[in-house]
Amino acid sequence: MTETKQNADQVLDADWWRGAVIYQIYPRSYQDQNGDGVGDLVGITSRLDYVADLGVDAIWLSPVFTSPMKDFGYDVSDYRGIDPSFGTLDDFDNLVQKAHSRGLKVIIDQVISHSSDKHAWFSESRQSRTNPRSDWYVWADAKPDGTPPNNWLSIFGGSAWQWDSRRMQYYLHNFLVSQPDLNFHNPDVQDALLADMRFWLERGVDGFRLDTVNFYFCSLGFENNPVVRPEDFNASTAPAVNPYNFQEHLYDKSRPENLAFLKRLRALMDEYPGKTTVGEIGDSQHQLEIMAQYTSGDDHLHMAYTFDYLGGEFSAEHFKAAIAATEKSAPDGWICLAFSNHDVVRHISRWSTHGQEDAFTRLTATLILSMRGSVCLYQGEELGLKEAELAFEDLVDPYGIEFWPQFKGRDGCRTPMVWQSHAANGAFSTANRTWLPVPAEHLLHAVDTQDKVDGSVLEFYRALLAFRKAHPALAKGDIELLDAPANVLAFTRSEGSERLLCVFNMSDEAAQYAVPFGLMPQGAGCPGVTAEPVDGQLKLSAFGAYIGVL
Repeated sequence: MTETKQNADQVLDADWWRGAVIYQIYPRSYQDQNGDGVGDLVGITSRLDYVADLGVDAIWLSPVFTSPMKDFGYDVSDYRGIDPSFGTLDDFDNLVQKAHSRGLKVIIDQVISHSSDKHAWFSESRQSRTNPRSDWYVWADAKPDGTPPNNWLSIFGGSAWQWDSRRMQYYLHNFLVSQPDLNFHNPDVQDALLADMRFWLERGVDGFRLDTVNFYFCSLGFENNPVVRPEDFNASTAPAVNPYNFQEHLYDKSRPENLAFLKRLRALMDEYPGKTTVGEIGDSQHQLEIMAQYTSGDDHLHMAYTFDYLGGEFSAEHFKAAIAATEKSAPDGWICLAFSNHDVVRHISRWSTHGQEDAFTRLTATLILSMRGSVCLYQGEELGLKEAELAFEDLVDPYGIEFWPQFKGRDGCRTPMVWQSHAANGAFSTANRTWLPVPAEHLLHAVDTQDKVDGSVLEFYRALLAFRKAHPALAKGDIELLDAPANVLAFTRSEGSERLLCVFNMSDEAAQYAVPFGLMPQGAGCPGVTAEPVDGQLKLSAFGAYIGVL
């Protein structure tokens, strides 16, 4: 039975997403209920009490659609079906209902820039140049010498063009060869994809995370991308070893035509009050500009996230510059903040190179939950998990296999969730072999080792999330950067009559911060804060954080 509206006893807040904390679940790795070594929807449903107890507002499910799993669900062969490895539509409906009954919204991953080559649309499109869906994907003739139409590259390595002998043409694939790009220039394609999204809205989902949202359109002039100038080189979208970074991607993505489609998408969302969209923007050179375009006003996306914090350096200077640029570029837009997700090295491993991991973990948690924007927390982040070190023979990610060993891919952040330290596979699964191994070092941080344990990272996250909910300025308030010494980041958050001072020592040495005149806190309530201003000076330990109510 479908669910077209939220439960009647839930008060509808159309802006619930603004400042919300969203917990990302990678379904293959959360909880395996049927014992096949792969996580599933029934397993996720069984763990919803744990998620609700964290104090988050919503869950985001990475793709659970029907898929040949060449890219583990990001290659969709049926946008309205649940892959059998995850369960059934009834299992999905039950998950949504159970989540809603616990006050949790449900956001699903929508991968529409490309489909699987096993999708019925592509199977028809590749048969001829004249069939009804012949232009549903991006096709182009070869150059006279038989080579691809231009120099566009795939993020996963090599040319972005694949020859198809049926049509005697190339098709575009920004990712795997088995992920052909849909042709958004065709309004019929847009109509079909929006109809598929409506299908899930009618089933009660609360929003969509839009994968690679700036990849929907390419230039049909198929111009060569120019070379990136050395001073503009940025490896935030792809690893530094990937030649994809050598081009400025002017023609294969981030095209102006996308804005009109996003308006169509927003019009659909507005038919369902209280639903939301969050777009993933992958563009090294122009990401803030694109985020501003995509989220400004009330007729595009609700929010978007960039790779400023998923790939940038950890320093007060970088964070201050990124915050200032966001506020300047998109003053009426809305960012979704994330330090970790299923595509990047977990942030503790990526940034913590100094041996003070516990203090660093608490600092980053306090920081991300204090900045202006909504927040995505990635499963296991609340346990302080680090990136798993896997052997090459254990890899399944085609990205990592292609660029090993300099880039080890995404498997290290996708290993199974650990629930019990002494149970087989951390109580993730009863299978003899799980789809990725459970790291022994992760078992030391399992939920049962931290649940209701004073001072644990898990309890710190729970207390911090409760503190954020108690202070609306942290969720929806304005942000104002303050002058601070090197390695210290300071700002205020304000909403109505509430104002808070937030100070972060982002170095492995103690620091001192002179509290500006008129900003002397009346008290500090943030979990873990032990420092108090003395004679106008705030002494912060290495990776120390302070939040005071003004």
